[in-house]
Amino acid sequence: MRALVAAVSVLALTACSAPEPGGTAPSKAPAPQGLKVEEVAGGFQHAWDLGFLPDGSMLVTERPGAVKLVRNGQVTPVDIDLTDLQARGEGGLMGLVVHPDDRRFTVCYNTTRDVRLVTFTLDGTKATKTKDLLTGMPSNSSGRHSGCRPTLAPDGSMYVATGDIAQARNPQDRTSLGGKVLRIDAETGEGAAGNPFIGSTNANERRIYTYGHRNVQGVVFRPDSGQAFSSEHGPSVDDEVNLLEAGANYGWDPSEGGTRGGYDESVPMTDLQRFPDAVPAVWSSGSPTEAICQAAFWNGKLAITALKGAKLLLFTLDQAGKVQNVSIPDELNDRYGRLRAARTAPDGSLYITTSNGSNDKLLRLTGDV
Repeated sequence: MRALVAAVSVLALTACSAPEPGGTAPSKAPAPQGLKVEEVAGGFQHAWDLGFLPDGSMLVTERPGAVKLVRNGQVTPVDIDLTDLQARGEGGLMGLVVHPDDRRFTVCYNTTRDVRLVTFTLDGTKATKTKDLLTGMPSNSSGRHSGCRPTLAPDGSMYVATGDIAQARNPQDRTSLGGKVLRIDAETGEGAAGNPFIGSTNANERRIYTYGHRNVQGVVFRPDSGQAFSSEHGPSVDDEVNLLEAGANYGWDPSEGGTRGGYDESVPMTDLQRFPDAVPAVWSSGSPTEAICQAAFWNGKLAITALKGAKLLLFTLDQAGKVQNVSIPDELNDRYGRLRAARTAPDGSLYITTSNGSNDKLLRLTGDV
């Protein structure tokens, strides 16, 4: 029965996936067999992101405002000052990235004023604030569309996935950091050298790598090519996987050029009529959405978690980054509920978190996909 459910799910996904121009949608692929899912630790509340420390232990963020250290399956709270954090709705303590070769890590969280990136240094189980790396990212008091997941690029810069905070003008406004993928210097928070708008007189625009996004949940780099992919929430249709191109517009404009009041979610995720040069998604969920979340490359495939869909999606890509097929492992198809974080470990295994709200799990996935 579960195999039948998985097959039906794949058919539904591929039937509405974005086709090549003049072509057909990506084909379905059989569910991979023989995957092993290990429950490493539990007891988390809305586990949001994770990162690997040099000694093999891990940090896990919880959206209500806690960081946990996981070592050999044991979970220990980290002593960290997050008194200015505001956890509400989709907002709170979100993404995390561990800096290489030391004990620093950067987290992203909502305050009453903004969404910000803050860097800490870990000493044992105590984290001391090093700096506010980037402040002033827009925040909605309800927490809606907070986005915010940082990832280190192969060149050492930091990419930051942001949400548009459900404010209609943000995605197309290059002076706003909302509804963007940012590329910043990981030490200073300024726009990284070589950015597409690095010559702008506006500091925010200098930080922008791509724009025209709704609520980006993750960015990941393909190991063999360095291609950057983002995973993004759609409204009632069209979650998207995008191949990122420097300076490109991805076509989300709920203000319709400022002609609409409010936040019009009936517009296309990629509005090619208003923006003929907008970059189409390499994959789209169509209807219904899966609420895709974080992305990671694992055993050569693009692995993306799904919240509403409660599954793991495995995408086979061609050399150009186009989706060839998608499969869904039976072992993670609605067996653990909502899946959020996804990070590839140094040993090649895939770690993911559940995000059901209470007693969330840290899972380790091994096997051949």
